[in-house]
Amino acid sequence: MIQNLNQMTNIELKRYISKHRNQEKAFRAALQVLMSRCDSATQQPYPFDLDNPESEVEALLLEKLNRTD
Repeated sequence: MIQNLNQMTNIELKRYISKHRNQEKAFRAALQVLMSRCDSATQQPYPFDLDNPESEVEALLLEKLNRTD
């Protein structure tokens, strides 16, 4: 039985995911709720979703390196 995942805190969701890691339906549902709470403004694009992954990832890394200087 999947509990009301939307009412859980992030810590509770992580525990739930850990406890139900071998139950695909429960794991996926909890992970989806947790992922939906992520701030999309702070996320980096997934390399395989990019048109030219190699050069775009390189540009992202160079940008990060230049910020630290």
